[in-house]
Amino acid sequence: MKTWDSHYIGGRWIKAQAQATFSVHDSSTEEVFATVPTGTAAEAESAVRAARAAFDGWAALPVAERADALDRIAAGLKARTDELAQTIAREVGMPLKLARAVQVGSPIWNFGNFAKLTRAFEWQERVGHSLVLREPVGVVGCITPWNFPLNQIALKVAPALAAGCTVVLKPSEVAPINALILAEVIDEAGLPPGVFNLVNGSGPEVGEVLATHPEVDMVSFTGSTRAGRRVSELASQTIKRVALELGGKSASVVLPDADLEAAIKGSVSACLLNSGQTCSAHTRLLVPEDRLPEVKELLRTAVARLPIGPSLEEGSKLGPLVSAAQRDRVLALVRQGLAEGAELIAGGPDAAVPERGYFVQPTVLRVKPGDTLAREEIFGPVLVVLTYRDEDDAARIANDTPYGLGGGVWSRDEDHAIAFARRMRTGQVDINGAPFNGQAPFGGYKQSGNGRENGRYGLEEFLEYKSLQLRTAGA
Repeated sequence: MKTWDSHYIGGRWIKAQAQATFSVHDSSTEEVFATVPTGTAAEAESAVRAARAAFDGWAALPVAERADALDRIAAGLKARTDELAQTIAREVGMPLKLARAVQVGSPIWNFGNFAKLTRAFEWQERVGHSLVLREPVGVVGCITPWNFPLNQIALKVAPALAAGCTVVLKPSEVAPINALILAEVIDEAGLPPGVFNLVNGSGPEVGEVLATHPEVDMVSFTGSTRAGRRVSELASQTIKRVALELGGKSASVVLPDADLEAAIKGSVSACLLNSGQTCSAHTRLLVPEDRLPEVKELLRTAVARLPIGPSLEEGSKLGPLVSAAQRDRVLALVRQGLAEGAELIAGGPDAAVPERGYFVQPTVLRVKPGDTLAREEIFGPVLVVLTYRDEDDAARIANDTPYGLGGGVWSRDEDHAIAFARRMRTGQVDINGAPFNGQAPFGGYKQSGNGRENGRYGLEEFLEYKSLQLRTAGA
């Protein structure tokens, strides 16, 4: 077992003040494989002061030098790919091969991509007799989740550093080791002291300091909608900029003219990635009511092709959930759905699972639009099926949720699918299972949050506009 006893503040590893620690569990075995320190409000404040002291120098650095620093971080992460993949597979439960590609490959790509974007970005432009500048927003507090831990860190830290901001990171206490490895990589990359800081800790202790501190100019948060409301409430007292990427209850809509087999297979994959622990997972499947019997059989076949197993075991398609608490919450919701009258199509709370580990068998239930499972984010390997009469009914059901993060539309006619996607109040819609695009904006409507990540849209989140009015005429 590895013991971490320090936070990274002001360019140095500082021994933690508190004796209390967080235990990090291997989600496949339930064993504790590491501990990290529990940070205090005083340590968070120290990190904020370090970030503030470093801001002017980092913001004034030539853009090319900031981009070079991001490239060094990307190279450092790549050199530790095996260690990171093993770590995140154990922390989160994603099977190792997939963790290597998604949980490690994506953040490496994002650091490198933001380096390229930084070099190509237009940092100023003439608008009439004004010179419009883009400048860093300032000190940024980044509060990140456990489900895609390193990638969600990369989507905040990389563009913030590229923009010229300095950062204080509070990673998830459930999956924190990958963040500490990143801090080691950043230390080796030679960034000036205070540009990047990391304090482990709880939301109420460390996160609330970042949301309230007057020297923090912006908070970028990914997590639950409930916690996002709290961050917004606290940040409003100092009028901080707030970017929120929150929950979802995304609909995969199978139109009557879709290739049904491809649509069901793709929808199941879009729901069950990372064992359903994905905010944009397509957890509601909308199908024509007259096709339901076919859909049920296709769903049973698709789920049967995804065996669960330990994250480090060859052949596992789905791993465990991240924790006992998450497993128990998911099972309780499934039982609640059954008690409300849901029809069990596959899996279920009593299906066999490995003796050790936080496992839940992938589960499919038919529900009605007003049921709890049709509206509440489950965050586990659970797909709910709803039927619709016509496309107007499908659009109404798809939009009948407080969330609006992801979604999908399936049709043999791409124009037909696009026309329906335009009716969906959500930030991202996959047409016929098209893959994720790291350059396109990602973020939500309604209670799924505000702001966007990815590509130049993610870079712009960390920039302010400044207009210089000139006496000389511009183009």
